[in-house]
Amino acid sequence: MPKQTLDQLVAAGEKIAMLTCYDATFAKVASAAGVDVLLVGDSLGMVLQGSENTLQVSMQDMIYHTRCVAAGAPDTLIMTDMPYGSYEHDIEEACNNAQALIDAGAHIVKLEGGEAVDTVRQMVERGIPVCAHLGFTPQSVIQLGGYKIQGKTDESAQKITQDAINIHAAGACLILLEMVPAILARQITENFKIPTIGIGAGVDCSGQVLVIQDLLGIYSGVASKSPADYKAPRFAKNFLAESGSIQQAIANYVQAVKNKTFPAAEHSY
Repeated sequence: MPKQTLDQLVAAGEKIAMLTCYDATFAKVASAAGVDVLLVGDSLGMVLQGSENTLQVSMQDMIYHTRCVAAGAPDTLIMTDMPYGSYEHDIEEACNNAQALIDAGAHIVKLEGGEAVDTVRQMVERGIPVCAHLGFTPQSVIQLGGYKIQGKTDESAQKITQDAINIHAAGACLILLEMVPAILARQITENFKIPTIGIGAGVDCSGQVLVIQDLLGIYSGVASKSPADYKAPRFAKNFLAESGSIQQAIANYVQAVKNKTFPAAEHSY
């Protein structure tokens, strides 16, 4: 079961290096470079499809890209995002959609927010490993009023912590924390037995994830806008700039995560 693999890394004191991936070629390269987990992210809506956000990504998109990644990295742990609208409204439909992603090659499915506790519980009871995405949740970008740090106030931090408690009790095997203060991410990591993955959440999480286009410094915003208008997020780092090849850039990212030099303070909140 995937959770055991991640737990073994954490128990050995080794950080988990996760990277988004959407096709077989990059899956093969990333796997060879030592990436522990490949995330088939609904971020593909932005970095592949050129959209403003992730809200237009479909189940068909996620199934297709999961199959591609699984073909390129058959021996690497794969986690796939459940897209917007695929799990929020009906638990049976959510479980069926999660199973479709597992059938396509995913080992873990990821869903956003702390409200889907019953859905997580049902998935886990059916043998589907689940990661909960807390903090800034991209599928809620409109409700959150844009790409803003979460957990800065006591009330917000308490909600994220309570969501983590509830999701953990429901059986989630992993928590991903995005754009939250490093101190909050450290507290959650220290207080729960399941691993945490951070993105803009400090160095003390059990592991880190980046979007591969951010790691390579090639994403310049949505297709409809000028690259000059794009500003990379604080948590991103261009590893290709100091490497001789894509594979070396990915290997350098993995090494930086493992030796705790990434993220540095300037990548955290």
